[in-house]
Amino acid sequence: MKKDISAEAVQKLREMTGAGVMDCRKALIDANGDFDAAKKIIQEKELSKAEKRAGRETGAGLIHSYVHNGRIGVLVDLRAETDFVVRSEPFQKLAHELAMHISAAAPEDGVELLAQPYIRDESKTVKDLINEVIAKVGENVSVHRFCRIEI
Repeated sequence: MKKDISAEAVQKLREMTGAGVMDCRKALIDANGDFDAAKKIIQEKELSKAEKRAGRETGAGLIHSYVHNGRIGVLVDLRAETDFVVRSEPFQKLAHELAMHISAAAPEDGVELLAQPYIRDESKTVKDLINEVIAKVGENVSVHRFCRIEI
C-alpha cells in the first residue's frame, strides 16, 4: 500500500490537519488510504503529544487584546515555553481566536473556558483548539488568565 499513497493525498491530509508530511504519509499508510481514519490517527497522536507536554513550565507569553464593537473588551494572557513559539503564527492566531471566543461566550473562569464548545467549530472544545496548537508548535501552551469587560 505504501506506493499507492500519492503526494497529493499526503498534501491534502496535511492541509486538513496541519501535521507534518511524514506523519500524514504514515497515517495514510496505516489507514490504508482512508482520509477519515488517517485524520483520527493524527488527532490521537496530537492529543498524546499534548498530554506529554502538559506539565512543562510556560514562562514566555503575550497579552492579546480584542475589542468588539466598542462594547466588549477582552485581555488574554497566553503562555508558551519559549519566546520563539510566542512569536509564531499559530500561537498569535490562537491568542486572537481565544480573545474572540471569550468575547462571544463570556466564560466565568479558565475551567469553564476550556470546556466550552469552540464558537467557530462546535464539534471541538477550546481545550481541543489549544491542543491542536500544542501539536503544531511542539510546546506546552496555556491560558494563564483572562479578563472580559462589557458595557
